[in-house]
Amino acid sequence: MVAPFDVEPYEAPLLFLGVAGVVVPLFRRLRVSPVLGFLIAGMLIGPHGLGRLDAVLPFRIPVLADNENVAAIAAFGVVFLMFNIGLELSLERLILLRRFVFGLGPLQVGLCGGALYLIARALGHAPEAAIVTGAALALSSTSIVVPVLAEKRRLNTLTGRATFSVLLFQDLLVAPLLFVVAMLSDHAAQTSPLLTFAPALLAVAAIAGIGRVVLRPLFQLVAATESTELFMAACLLVVMATAVVAAWSGLSMALGAFIAGLLLAETEFRRAIETAIDPFKGLLLGLFFVSVGASLDPMEVIAHPRATLGVAFLLTAIKAPLIAALARGFGLNWRKASEIGLLLGPGGEFAFVILSSAAETGLLPAELAAEILIGVTLSMTMIPMFAAFAARLGTVSGPVAAGPEPTELAPASRVIIVGYGRFGQVVGELMRAHKVDYLCVDGDHRVAAEARARGEPVYWGDGTNSDFLTRCGLASARALIATMHTPSAVDAVVKLARTERPDLTIVARARDAAHARALYKLGATDAVPETVEASLQLSEAALVDIGVPMGLVIASIHEQRDIYRKTLIADESPIAAPRPFKARRMKK
Repeated sequence: MVAPFDVEPYEAPLLFLGVAGVVVPLFRRLRVSPVLGFLIAGMLIGPHGLGRLDAVLPFRIPVLADNENVAAIAAFGVVFLMFNIGLELSLERLILLRRFVFGLGPLQVGLCGGALYLIARALGHAPEAAIVTGAALALSSTSIVVPVLAEKRRLNTLTGRATFSVLLFQDLLVAPLLFVVAMLSDHAAQTSPLLTFAPALLAVAAIAGIGRVVLRPLFQLVAATESTELFMAACLLVVMATAVVAAWSGLSMALGAFIAGLLLAETEFRRAIETAIDPFKGLLLGLFFVSVGASLDPMEVIAHPRATLGVAFLLTAIKAPLIAALARGFGLNWRKASEIGLLLGPGGEFAFVILSSAAETGLLPAELAAEILIGVTLSMTMIPMFAAFAARLGTVSGPVAAGPEPTELAPASRVIIVGYGRFGQVVGELMRAHKVDYLCVDGDHRVAAEARARGEPVYWGDGTNSDFLTRCGLASARALIATMHTPSAVDAVVKLARTERPDLTIVARARDAAHARALYKLGATDAVPETVEASLQLSEAALVDIGVPMGLVIASIHEQRDIYRKTLIADESPIAAPRPFKARRMKK
């Protein structure tokens, strides 16, 4: 007899995938952030939503249980997000952002934390509890703010970079804050401060030191196999291993993954890694938001409205004006400063970590910590709406004169060279000679590694992959130059780029006249046949050698090239054009 099938272990994945399949398309159609959709869906399918009906209905309703397994998997959403941010940021960019990270960041935490501490003391909390509460509530939500900014394509603006810089400082502060909680607890006297904090410092040194030595050779070895599956497995291994090592040592998992991302940002594999982990990041972040929504109990809000709604309201009402004033002091106009204040005003996910730790060590009563965390969750659910309001505020107020944006914060507008063999290298040299910013892509990891060693901006990856080219900045590219030696690969790149960017300048290497005509039909702005260019260069050398003035030769060569291009675009067969090799051979 066949044993009955136990569906319970599959309920949570099926529920989540069902929510993802419905929520994202629906909210995109309504032009509402999917983050808000995931939060609402989590409330609906969680134990405090449909779960309450399960006890009164005669049939069983599948519910996303509030269990540790779901929470553990959901936590990796933030981990993958921070790893991806590390890849995007790079050490060089982090140094450029130091004014915001180590200037605006500490001032925001200090000022907001101090104000919240005074309020907690006024409400009668002990000094230790007020310190922990003020510090925890001063933090904001990286996991919601960053995706909301990325979705609106504002992460690379001055507002986005300043907001992210503050969030980055807050993430760096989580480990010291956990140390403070341990020191303020009753068990602090039993433990040396050095012993308490040493594992975290050792973990950072280990991740940075071992990662710098091991990560690039690891990915070079994997890339040599030319296996997409193995490359994806290596990406997942690096993200999860660094996160677990950081958590084991007392740091946040997200910080460990962020450090790994920073190390890989300087390698030729950066863009390919971003492409590989993006689907996992999106799904796991969605699960994180669903789990946050599922943890929100509306009945608790009704039972303790003053504590829960009061926290949610006060957080934004106190933090937002303070943060806006600080941002204004750092040179941002009032519209941008107000947007930063609204985004960073609500609470963040790290408040859960710090306040839960404080409740476990006895610094905060468990019931009070739970009420505060419900208020934090409520404030987090408001972030997408605050972001939409801030964007609308900017539209209503009109353009604001605010000096030129710093170049290091502006979106990149580069020329993308796909294929870095002998043709691509010559193109790159000329780009450098004329001081044109460019980025190169090649599918051979050895070519990419050698170019990187020379300090050239070359990335390893598949140029015919739409997601990969998007990660390389196709949306803001100045032009795309396809120089691969395989005609089918050139065709694929030209077709893909023209589909994504109808306005893009696309210059492609063609094998012969027939191939050039095909490329023009696919949407190339210019197609350069190798056979024609070789004959023109030969003619130029011969004419100069026999004494024809250089100026006249160059003018005639340019004229001949223009005539040839026009006939190819018109799909004609010029008399002077060399015929394809196969056609000449057949006539013999």
